[in-house]
Amino acid sequence: MSFKTLDGYKKGFSLAMDIFEVSKKFPKEETYSLCDQVRRSSRSVCANISEAYRKRRYVKNWISKLTDSDGENSETQVWLDFAKSCNYIDHKVYDQLTERSEEVGRLINYMINNPGKFGVMED
Repeated sequence: MSFKTLDGYKKGFSLAMDIFEVSKKFPKEETYSLCDQVRRSSRSVCANISEAYRKRRYVKNWISKLTDSDGENSETQVWLDFAKSCNYIDHKVYDQLTERSEEVGRLINYMINNPGKFGVMED
């Protein structure tokens, strides 16, 4: 089994790629601020899930990395809030991306609360 088979990873990756596509339309002046930030945080969700999977020997490592992933997911939602408020994305796109981010958050929290189902060795 691989971290790439985890639903949280797959849905997070898909979301990050869609955010990448949407952020291509942001104004040029946002290239090194909002655009970079939303891309970085959305990609970090998956990166932290992959690290958690590789560190699943100990439950505290698992929880630590998944908590980082959840934090990055929340940060992504903040950047989406800014994108909507700046009229870079419309309400419909905002709702779709935010809903998907919330689903990723639920999957991450399920992994945090059920480490044994993912091969994590209890301390």
